Amino acid sequence: MNLYKLFFKRAIDITASGCGLVVLSPILAITTLWLHFANKGAGAFFFQERPGKDGKIFKVVKYKTMTDERDADGNLLPDADRLTKVGRFVRSTSIDELPQLWNVFKGDMSLIGPRPLLVKYLSRYTPQQARRHEVRPGITGWAQVNGRNNISWDKKFELDVYYVDNLSFALDCKVILTTLKKVFFREDISAEGQATTTEFFGKDAEK
Repeated sequence: MNLYKLFFKRAIDITASGCGLVVLSPILAITTLWLHFANKGAGAFFFQERPGKDGKIFKVVKYKTMTDERDADGNLLPDADRLTKVGRFVRSTSIDELPQLWNVFKGDMSLIGPRPLLVKYLSRYTPQQARRHEVRPGITGWAQVNGRNNISWDKKFELDVYYVDNLSFALDCKVILTTLKKVFFREDISAEGQATTTEFFGKDAEK
């Protein structure tokens, strides 16, 4: 029986996220104010429904790094055009992920696990890829420290399922240490040629 997976992992999540929210509150307050003005009235926070453990839908909260600027037809401008200089810095330092500590504290997420993706992707996964939802999604994860936005979707999901099958305290420690290194050196922030990352279209994408 994996006691870490069943009990200790959640206990660590609650303790670490609670302490993190308190200790980081000055940074959170300053970033919120900074983004409020940089986003030109679009707000400092971004809320979106994402699938969690067993596919249960919850609302993830992140810092909003883009404006809501639109073209003459009312369509949102491309991500690269809406990503502000402040937003780029917040994203490159991974500060945009910090509000998810609240999701971790509530139990929607874990500190470490497969990243929560868009709800519309649920119908696009293969049965094997869908196994990523057997655990709580994380702020960081095995796929994030092994390429993040610079690897293919297939590789990401392969790494996610590997994490599900090999979840342990030792693996989580490795993810945390590697995450700190990547944040410090600002590695793997965006896919090549993209402001953020490309959309996942599923197994029929090339048809």
